[in-house]
Amino acid sequence: MHATSRPIATNQSGPHRDVEKRVDRALRHPLRKPVAEHTREAFEQARAWYEREAGDEQRPLILDAGCGVGVSTRELARQFDDHLVIGVDRSAERLSREHGEVGDNALLVRADLVDFWRLALAAGWQPTRHYLLYPNPYPKSVHLKQRWHGHPVLPTILALGGRLELRSNWRLYVEEFALALAQATGTAAAVESFDPGSRYLTPFERKYHASGQSLWRLVAELPHAPELVPGDTERR
Repeated sequence: MHATSRPIATNQSGPHRDVEKRVDRALRHPLRKPVAEHTREAFEQARAWYEREAGDEQRPLILDAGCGVGVSTRELARQFDDHLVIGVDRSAERLSREHGEVGDNALLVRADLVDFWRLALAAGWQPTRHYLLYPNPYPKSVHLKQRWHGHPVLPTILALGGRLELRSNWRLYVEEFALALAQATGTAAAVESFDPGSRYLTPFERKYHASGQSLWRLVAELPHAPELVPGDTERR
């Protein structure tokens, strides 16, 4: 397969010097952003689906955060057919693209991810697996606060717990996330290269791999820890 994807272009030569400062701020100051009403409604629908499908068996939950067109959500549902998988993305256009049936154990949700995470934590959700697959790298140094490890929602992401897996084609993003993770939780996670073989979780993964780019990941086993989040997890 031939594909062309440009490598990440950045003005950073190493991890951003302000990662520690951004994480410290996120751990000290509550996120005051009001929850968008459309996300609150979407979350309630997702919660009703989850509670109905989990039933008495309490099937474990997988969160596919920023799922894009939902290919990863579909694939995770196939790989973990004894789990329930919820894919969340803010774009209705991406979620509406045709990529085959969504499994009975999967749900695609249009929502603001920052708000969805906060509502999930407030509801006591404890995903067994939590995926951050190829998030927008925001490679310019001035945009650190838009990367998940530089965003005020970071404590909420980590507080949900479970097996957190981040994948990216930009090693610096994963290295910075590892630094933030260690600072916030004391958990050391290795930054490792990996080869997905022929089992691609996302179209981006397929494209980057076919272009000959290196892929990087971080995996961390985290406890459910709402105490990481300063103040309330959502603003009502």
